[in-house]
Amino acid sequence: MTRQRGLRPTRGDLVAAVTVALVLVPQSLAYAQLAGLPPVHGLYVAVAAPLAAAAVASSPYLQTGPVALTSLLTAGALAALAETGSAEYVGLAALLALLVGAARLALGLLRAGAIAYLMSDPVLRAFTVTGAFLILASQVPALLGAPGRGGNPLVGAARAVADPGSWHLPALGYAAATLALVLGTRRLGPFVPGALIATVAGLAVATWTGYDGPTVGTVPAGLPLLTADLPWGSLPALLLPGLVIATVGFAEPAAVARHYAVRTRSHWDPDRELVSQGLANLASGLVSGYPAGGSFSRSALAFDSGATTRWSGALTGLVVAAALPLTPLLSGLPSAVLAAVVVAAVTGLLRLGTLPQLWHQSRPQLAVAVVTGVAVLALAPRLDVALGIGVACALAVHLWRELRIDVGAELRGDTLRLAPSGVLYFLSAPAFEERVLRAAAAHSDATRVELDLRRLGRVDVTGVLALRSALEALRADGRQVVVTHVPDHARRLVGPEEEEPR
Repeated sequence: MTRQRGLRPTRGDLVAAVTVALVLVPQSLAYAQLAGLPPVHGLYVAVAAPLAAAAVASSPYLQTGPVALTSLLTAGALAALAETGSAEYVGLAALLALLVGAARLALGLLRAGAIAYLMSDPVLRAFTVTGAFLILASQVPALLGAPGRGGNPLVGAARAVADPGSWHLPALGYAAATLALVLGTRRLGPFVPGALIATVAGLAVATWTGYDGPTVGTVPAGLPLLTADLPWGSLPALLLPGLVIATVGFAEPAAVARHYAVRTRSHWDPDRELVSQGLANLASGLVSGYPAGGSFSRSALAFDSGATTRWSGALTGLVVAAALPLTPLLSGLPSAVLAAVVVAAVTGLLRLGTLPQLWHQSRPQLAVAVVTGVAVLALAPRLDVALGIGVACALAVHLWRELRIDVGAELRGDTLRLAPSGVLYFLSAPAFEERVLRAAAAHSDATRVELDLRRLGRVDVTGVLALRSALEALRADGRQVVVTHVPDHARRLVGPEEEEPR
């Protein structure tokens, strides 16, 4: 299946833009609240990010804007630096978006699109699942109509649940009704905007009944203003979380673009997509937004709605912009409704089969996932540190695997056949030499030694030198030594006199 990817928007792009915007408007309000910002700033991201991304986007289906996991990472990065929702917090979020945008733009221009594959699959799986749990936990106080509590979302959720006196029962009712409506409308098909229907219904009922619980509050109308008046002095404190969001946050749009490139048998350029996502975040930061990403659910909706060019995203941003004059009407919307919209949106991230799958696939990679997940839950809201631990653990497991080199031994008459397996390089070379000589010593009656290298992977110069040293030691012991199946890149160093003809 292929689609035309021309330079001009099509009717399908317009249909997709309107359909996606109906989902994006309530989601952007909810995700901004998840990120710790006033809801209107989510709308600013929903306008600016897709418009900027469309200029150079590689994928015609990727829908850029506020996303759940990036919103959670934003909240974690800023929680210790400013009071949630304050003007200082808003400025820091915009500065963080600029930093993320600059990092992605630089990576794209340097053709470092391979960064999309930097995070190992177990780390990403564990972060996605545990991040979804944290998102759900962070919404518990709002679902209950209780005061929000900073710090670890799990602790805040536990305290809210343990204090029934702080609950607001009407808020809980709005949350339950919203969840039922959003999840129920999904059965009717992807084109039914359940989140929008629930938001409008919740606002109408709250206005009619005089709801007195926590609400969204004042939502200014109009387009966002460009500004560079940001807390630049805080830039050093944002460098690490900014780089984490720039790399980890790109995994989701990269996965979306790859998925549809495979499905439509079309080309996808990760370097160009990095530039696109970089421009999206720069634009978001300049309009007082926060870091943006690519949404799998909204991209799927755009694809199913008939999007054919990258301009479908730009049209989505324009549709959201057209709705901005109506935003003051949202001031009475119960916060519990937006919390329920977030909960409904992230339920698909709770892929609980991850650990059982890794149990059967690889126990070391299971350990990587467990360590990452525990770090995310324990260190929240500092998810950048938790992800750093996960990456370090993945690298340690990789290094451990690379260090392992086995030497199989089989005696056939007076010939001892040694078959090493693994990677022979500077770190594993000492173990290789020691195991070869130990195997030879255990079979001292063998007068001939055959070293079969077919199961060796990469062999570096240090590995070849260790191989030659082992051969010399065996030869000095009075044995005839031959080497078979030498890797092509190592044959020159091993020497033709030591290799048995094939």
